[in-house]
Amino acid sequence: MRALDIADLNVDLGGRPVLRDVRLHVESGELVGLLGPNGAGKTTLLRAILGLVSTRSGQIRVDGEPARRGRTPIGYVPQRHEFSWDFPISVEQTVLTGRTGRLGLLRRPRVADWHAVGEALDRVRLAGLRNRPVGELSGGQRQRVLVARALALSPRILLLDEPFTGLDLPTQELLGDLFSSLAQEGRALLMTTHDLVAALQSSTRLVLLNGRVTAEGRPTELRDPEVWKRTFGVSDQSALLKLVKAA
Repeated sequence: MRALDIADLNVDLGGRPVLRDVRLHVESGELVGLLGPNGAGKTTLLRAILGLVSTRSGQIRVDGEPARRGRTPIGYVPQRHEFSWDFPISVEQTVLTGRTGRLGLLRRPRVADWHAVGEALDRVRLAGLRNRPVGELSGGQRQRVLVARALALSPRILLLDEPFTGLDLPTQELLGDLFSSLAQEGRALLMTTHDLVAALQSSTRLVLLNGRVTAEGRPTELRDPEVWKRTFGVSDQSALLKLVKAA
């Protein structure tokens, strides 16, 4: 059974069509890279899966069941600028917020909740900074906190929105290895990224999106330059095509 299955999805924002007849699936054990130009609808697609934006039509199923906002355990790693880093809480408390949906607003964390937080911090190698205020962290550390926050839910599906943007190479490598390990453990990962090289090297499968899905397949199968030109609107001389050819 597919971990995530999207069929004929249409989303409008402000009266304008953003996603049209999108069909996409992610199997357990896959890391699917979602690529497309700015404004292609990549982040909107992730938010539609989470129930954060309304859909005009179509179906989103998780493990064969309709996805329901707040009730379907999906881990979400937003872009860093979407989080309020000046909020006066520690790294550990920030990661705990990933379990708010499971805890409810008024229930106190249990032993199992703190255990999940500790495991998540271990996986991103931040256990030693658990008591540090999040506002004091570097950009790379902040990104790892957001990943830990998503992992604290112990999700089968993980949505990653531009997780490598603005990171140094060691942090990119650490997270890339972690995402690959999660896929090998049977998790399903869907990742938007502008890092074409990382996507080509680490993704099990690629989906190209520009309002609608323009192509999909394993990285070795998407070598036709016309597919990339049609999706990104670039010319034959584009550096993007050179990267695809070289990767």
